[in-house]
Amino acid sequence: MTSTARSVPEGTPLGDAFHVYDTTLRDGAQREGISYSVADKLAVARLLDGLGVGFIEGGWPGALPKDTEFFARAAAGELALKHAALVAFGSTRRAGTTAAQDPQVRALLDSQAPVVTLVAKSDRRHIERALRTDVAEAVEMVRDTVAFLVGEGRRVFLDAEHFFDGYAFDQDCSLRVLAAAVESGADVAVLCDTNGGQLPLGLAETVGEVIARTGFRVGIHCQDDTSCAVANSVAAVQAGASHVQCTANGYGERAGNADLFAVIGNLVTKLGLDVLPTGARAELTRVSHALAEIANIAPDTHQAYVGSSAFAHKAGLHASAIKVDPELYNHIDPGTVGNDMRVLVTEMAGRASLELKGHELGVDLTGKPEAITNALRKVKDLEARGWSFEAADASFELLLREEIAGLDPADAEQVAPFDLESYRVILDHDRDGSVVSEATVKVRVNGQRVIATAEGNGPVHALDAALRTALSPHLPWLDDVELTDYKVRILTAGGDHGTDAVTRVLVQSSDREREWTTVGVHGNIVEASWLALCDALAHKAMRVRAGSVS
Repeated sequence: MTSTARSVPEGTPLGDAFHVYDTTLRDGAQREGISYSVADKLAVARLLDGLGVGFIEGGWPGALPKDTEFFARAAAGELALKHAALVAFGSTRRAGTTAAQDPQVRALLDSQAPVVTLVAKSDRRHIERALRTDVAEAVEMVRDTVAFLVGEGRRVFLDAEHFFDGYAFDQDCSLRVLAAAVESGADVAVLCDTNGGQLPLGLAETVGEVIARTGFRVGIHCQDDTSCAVANSVAAVQAGASHVQCTANGYGERAGNADLFAVIGNLVTKLGLDVLPTGARAELTRVSHALAEIANIAPDTHQAYVGSSAFAHKAGLHASAIKVDPELYNHIDPGTVGNDMRVLVTEMAGRASLELKGHELGVDLTGKPEAITNALRKVKDLEARGWSFEAADASFELLLREEIAGLDPADAEQVAPFDLESYRVILDHDRDGSVVSEATVKVRVNGQRVIATAEGNGPVHALDAALRTALSPHLPWLDDVELTDYKVRILTAGGDHGTDAVTRVLVQSSDREREWTTVGVHGNIVEASWLALCDALAHKAMRVRAGSVS
């Protein structure tokens, strides 16, 4: 990476006419709970570049050691960007010196990033109270720093901090800061809603007014303190901004920043702006989830466009319409952003919901109206007693197949791989404080009665171990199945149960090729766990018999 390296985004249909600028590695990293290592930062940058964003702000070299190392490793060849230009972030020179003499400005040059984004206060109150200088000096700080960096071969953007509040307080001051930057060679004047307090209509009016008064190329940077960061960003683009700054999944300090994926989704599908390379739109969901993994933050299931629930339909009325035409309740085709439509089966489900969900799971319900009726009745009854099939597709698939099998005695053996006779769990607490659980299970499998006993570090672990001991000689695939997650929720049941506590258990299993989730509900946590464990094995056995897995 050198000062003459490419500073214009490549591969996007709009080229340099519109900028998607990502600041996950700087502003996004300020979110509580996120701490990127240098290796993390390199991985994030590669993912963003692969998606096709135009600019990746890598951090503040000279101010933070990790950011300085990141730019050094990028310059040494560890970050070969295909689409994006790397950006170094920093402040204008300090008052009372020159840009050439300021070590922070020199660090921006030393980063070898081809683009520099400078932050400058554009609110007179901040200039006078925080910087403790006057407007004339603040304007000169901007002018000198931009001119110096441009003279050194850098492309420069200006982040006008607190612009909207400052413009409302003193328009002349805020516009003088912008003018100093642009007249000195800055390419874009970015209007920042730093405290996130703006609303879309007012913000758009200000953006349009600034463009009309100055003729400058304007960008937008929005925080999410009013939950309007995405809306404000899109409104700014509609008002004429051609540079939009975002963070992956909306990461950022306080309430966060404008979500990169929601902003791109809206720009592409609603405004018709081709801001990504051809084919990249279908990568939005994958990249969002990959970046969440690096940040060690669970993906937001209800995130627009890329969340797992973004195209999930629960109400029976919705499902009826979707059965006729999926576009009736989906604002876009989920596949265009790499997502999928899901139908959730709950007490709100109707016949259409079950048919659609059955199709999604590969269960043919064609010509089986009685099975649908029985399954629907059973779902509503179970949900009323605390069961939930929204996150337990495997248990729901078993329920459907059981109802189908119940209509044809010839299919009666097509569900469970074993029959339970009984089980028992004993808990031993010794004087030394150690606690050991022992479980005994009696089952019938392949026509044989099998009894097995095993110990575990808890009753569920012991039950699982005993069941595996009993079944392993008869089910060759069992060693491949692992329990990967176990969740317990205590419910208060209604109806005949009064205020009795009911336990819902979700068990996630894996066979190294796929994962599936099953549910069990009972007043006793051990029985609830047993029901979920049995469903997990029954589901695997069903897939083995169907030949869909080895």
